[in-house]
Amino acid sequence: MEFTARQISDLLQGTVDGDADVKVRGLSKIEEGKPGDLTFLANPKYTSYIYSTKASLVIVNKSFVPEHKIMPTLIRVENAYESFVHLLEIYNQIQKDKKGIEQPSFISDSAKLGLDCYIGAFAYVGNNARIGNNVKIYPQVYIGDNVIIGDNTTLFSGAKVYSDCVVGSNCTLHTGTVIGADGFGFTPNRENQYQKVAQIGNVIIEDHVEIGANSTIDRATLGSTIIRKGVKLDNLIQIAHNVEIGENTVIAAQTGVAGSTKIGKDCMIGGQVGIVGHITIADKVKIAAQSGIGASITAEGEIVQGSPAFNIGDYKRTYVVFRKLPLLEKRIKELEQMISDLRQITS
Repeated sequence: MEFTARQISDLLQGTVDGDADVKVRGLSKIEEGKPGDLTFLANPKYTSYIYSTKASLVIVNKSFVPEHKIMPTLIRVENAYESFVHLLEIYNQIQKDKKGIEQPSFISDSAKLGLDCYIGAFAYVGNNARIGNNVKIYPQVYIGDNVIIGDNTTLFSGAKVYSDCVVGSNCTLHTGTVIGADGFGFTPNRENQYQKVAQIGNVIIEDHVEIGANSTIDRATLGSTIIRKGVKLDNLIQIAHNVEIGENTVIAAQTGVAGSTKIGKDCMIGGQVGIVGHITIADKVKIAAQSGIGASITAEGEIVQGSPAFNIGDYKRTYVVFRKLPLLEKRIKELEQMISDLRQITS
């Protein structure tokens, strides 16, 4: 699709500096711009590129004053970065504005679909599933029996939602996401073999949640595993049975949360963090990458690091000493030798 500088300026409530009829078809970084591209300048470190870019249209702050001649047309706005982000979202919506049911796909006669849905080829929608309005279900997605999916949610190809699970409105499940697989529940029997404990609960995902590719959220043994409103999960994350994650918490890739742990709202958890089961993490806690959490964190807003993790200020001071251990060991040996020599002199 093509848009003129005037159309984009009207959309962003900006002003055009140059050819208002110039047309653009794509988006690019300013240093990689080519004719027909739209880009932006927000970071002063990239100012030099505005004089060499081949892009046709550049969004800039109103305060920008060029020092040399500029070839592209400019759109001047209050905040160039926010305006470009807004355009990215619009562009993304246009690219993904799919509707209709592709064949072959399977939709149970007892399933209910809302308005303007997209069902991709080889998708499966099970018995009594309820799909909201404007839901996008890409090819090879599996929707189990009795699943509920809210309005404006997108499930990319290969996502799986097991039976009885609930996904809210305006959610995104990326490729390979598995919602509602069995929790890791086994118990030794008399023969000292591990016997499976039936996992008969479900997963509830509230509104505005995004889950990255190949992440897994296990169904509860009883009750529900709950992902609260606004949570953002990165790729390759494991959430075990009966975990609860509070509103607007964000978790980076390769983190694992063991069963029945409760994480508060507005937390930030770095990559490769391991969290044991049956503990509580307070609201607004920050956990540094590769930390190991083996006990509850009860202080709201605490920042921790290490394995086992403790207060980040104490961790940094401890790490300074840790790095000096070889020198300290050498110094101790020198002191021991000095003491030994003194004893020989005085004996």
